[in-house]
Order: sequence, then C-alpha cells, then structure tokens
Amino acid sequence: MTHIHRIFGLVVLLLISSCKEERTPKVLKNGTYRATLDVQDGYKLPFIFEVDGPKELRIFNAEEVIEVNEISYSNDSVYIATPVFEGYIAAVFEGDNLKGQFIKESRDRAVDFKATLDQKERFTNTAEAQHDVSGIWETVFSPGIAEDEYIAKGIFKQVEGKVTGTFRTTTGDYRFLEGVLSGDSLKLSAFDGAHAFLFMAKVTDSTLEGMFYSENHFKEPFTAKRNAAYELPSADALTYLKEGYDSFAFSFPDSDGNMVSLSDERFKDKVVVVQIMGTWCPNCLDETKYYTDFYKANKDKDFEIVALAFEYAKTEAKAFERIARLQQQLNIEYPILLAQYGGSDKAKAQEKLPMLNHVLSYPTSIFIDKEGKVRKIHTGFNGPATGDNYVEFKTEFEGFVSELLAE
Repeated sequence: MTHIHRIFGLVVLLLISSCKEERTPKVLKNGTYRATLDVQDGYKLPFIFEVDGPKELRIFNAEEVIEVNEISYSNDSVYIATPVFEGYIAAVFEGDNLKGQFIKESRDRAVDFKATLDQKERFTNTAEAQHDVSGIWETVFSPGIAEDEYIAKGIFKQVEGKVTGTFRTTTGDYRFLEGVLSGDSLKLSAFDGAHAFLFMAKVTDSTLEGMFYSENHFKEPFTAKRNAAYELPSADALTYLKEGYDSFAFSFPDSDGNMVSLSDERFKDKVVVVQIMGTWCPNCLDETKYYTDFYKANKDKDFEIVALAFEYAKTEAKAFERIARLQQQLNIEYPILLAQYGGSDKAKAQEKLPMLNHVLSYPTSIFIDKEGKVRKIHTGFNGPATGDNYVEFKTEFEGFVSELLAE
C-alpha cells in the first residue's frame, strides 16, 4: 500500500470517527508515553513524550525538549502538529494508547505510529554495556558507494549504558541523539517533527559498524573508528563564488509580493548575512534561532540578515504559509524570501544562485561586507547538539561580524 493510500485510509477513518453524534471527544491522558515509528527491516524508532494537559506535550531527545501546543481532537481521534515543521501525527485512541501515522503531506510520506502510556524507557537495555563509546569517532556513511559516500564525526558521551551525542557532517549535524549500549549493540534515535532518525550498530573497543534509518524511506550503512584527533574539513572552504563572479546577487519575493534584492536601500552600506535555508530543515531551525537572537541585539549596528527559503511545499501560497508560521513562532524580525517552492533540489537551487560553485547544504550563510563583497561562505551549521563546536561557531561568527562592522 502506498503512503498516499495509507494517508487517505487514515483520513477516512478519522472522518468516520468525527461523524459520530453526541459523543464526548477523548483527550490525551497526562503521563509519559513511549512512541514508536516503523522504519525498515522490521525496526521501530522510539521516542518519549510527556503530556501535561489535553493541549500540551513535550518531546524529549537527550537535552532537547520540544514544546508542542498545536493539538486538536475529534471524537476518538487526535492530531498533534509539531512546532515549525509541517509533519504531524494523526492517530486514533486505543484505550489510553494511540495508533496512527506521522505524516508529511508535501513529500507524500506517512510512517506508522504507536504510543503507549506509562512507558518511560526509550530503548530497553537488556544487557550490561561491554564497551564505552564516549569520545570522537571518524565515520563514513555509505562506505565504498562512490556517489553516496560522505564523512562525519561522531561525538558521544556514555554514562553506564545510556548514550547521547550526535554525528557532525560537512553540511550539518544529526541533532540530539539518545539511546543505549546494550551488550555490544548501540541504539540511538531522534524525532523532532521534521526528521526521524534511528542508528543501530555493533561496537568493539575501536569500531562501529551499523545502519542509519531515516523514517521508512531511506537507509544506509556506516562505519566508524576511534580517532580523538579527527576533524572535518573547514566549513568555510566548501562553497565559494565561481570564477568570473565577484559578488552575490538575488531577487526573490517576500510575502507581500515585493521583489527584494541586495541592491535595496535596506542593505546599502551594511554588513549582510544571507541565509540559505528551508522551514523543513532542523539544522536551519537551530541556526535561525541563533540568528534571530543575534539580529535583535545587533540590528542597530549597520547589520542585516536576509533568508532565502527553498521549500518543499507544492504551492507558493503553502510555502508562504510555512514561512509565516516559522516567523511567528520564533518572532523573526529579518526578512525571509521565497527562493523556490515544490522541492529543495540543490542542483535547482544552484541554478537560482549561479554565482555559487554549488549549494551543498541547507543551511549555508554568505557574509557580505559594507562594500558588497563576499568575504566568507559558511556551509552547514554546528547546532547545540554538537556542544563545544556550537560554542566555537558562535564565537567565530560574532568575531567575524564584529570585524566586518569595524571596517
């Protein structure tokens, strides 16, 4: 059965439930739920959420806590919309438990979902940990597959059998991963409403060998070895202006239909950071939260940020709806322009920005000085899940912007 047919079947089920007359709608009971999403190879991706009231719940991934307050009911059905991202859970009650799907309409995707009340363990730890994965791991995803292979840096902390951390790549990180080391089996997961990640690996003292699952539509192998000195290539050297170009330029609409360009008076004689992003992108969300705070503190210093959104939404109207939702929820004061809708294909994005050698990552930031010259292009974003790398990024960002402002 295709995802579209499954979505249609669930919607019919919810509509049937909603047509029942004179029935008091059920609501989520307070307490802790263990949720699972069905991925490939028979595995289930677990995450934990706590309900604090019929309209409030919190999703947990290691140190990350996601507050959810867009919850609606219809008789035996509940809809849970995660903040910022388009993904939502549509489920029916089975007693105090839930059964349904996690749905992303613009991508025609649905993943089977279940949640059980009064279960608090993300993964069941059935055996004492045989190793300690704390430290740095030199990692390769899709090893030996030429077009798909890419490198990463695993950063983990283990306390007894509990493991937290992330994988950094040249284009961003896999955000807040949480799990266990049970015997020699490492299990990590994360769910944030945009992505659902599951990592399963066999562990020795010096190696990891496993499989990465993204929802139910993608999987790839990975290998890793301990290497405390391992570093990824500089994020400032991956994207650059092509030969023959000496400046960055664009012209894209805002939500009012106005075409906005770097040549506009708003950006004249100012330091400008151009953010290439999408409302669907978790790393972009992390970056946008930081940029929003920084902009509010520095917008009176000849400094501007402008975001170029590349959206999965199938229509222009829906894309602007998602941009408006992001702006409202984060209270973003800098402009977000619609650069593309109907997909975020990086090759097509590069066609919109032909002066770049490629669009390698969402997000990417272009730093432009007061004279309009590109001074640096930073690919990807080291978010809060990367710990020291996030602190280092903020220090470098603030220092470089200060240098440009002082010129």
